[in-house]
Amino acid sequence: MQITMLKAKLHRATVTRSELGYEGSCAIDSTILDLAGIKEYEQIQIYNINNGERFTTYAIRAEAGSGILSVNGAAARLACPGDLIIVCAYAILDQKEAESHKPTLVYFNDKNEVLRSSSSIPVQLA
Repeated sequence: MQITMLKAKLHRATVTRSELGYEGSCAIDSTILDLAGIKEYEQIQIYNINNGERFTTYAIRAEAGSGILSVNGAAARLACPGDLIIVCAYAILDQKEAESHKPTLVYFNDKNEVLRSSSSIPVQLA
């Protein structure tokens, strides 16, 4: 059996651009992609905290150290500059791999500067 697991999450990143005319995808600062382990052209899910939109696209590299997070093409209709988003990448693992798998979680401030990274989400309390 295979199971789909969270591979990487960019939590509360801020959209810096939305370019309808640009060839589709989501451009993300190369430094952030490398830190999270997200590959260029890898499928990603984007969850827009501001408007509730959830959509699929793929990652492309933006200039390292720029803080750019640009939602492009048709997806530009689903996220505007200033929107807070969560970007997730998933991996399909077999049961054995899934037992020891730990995701890479990256948390941001409002300037898309990394606040911290982690490999686990705290248990939600009652």
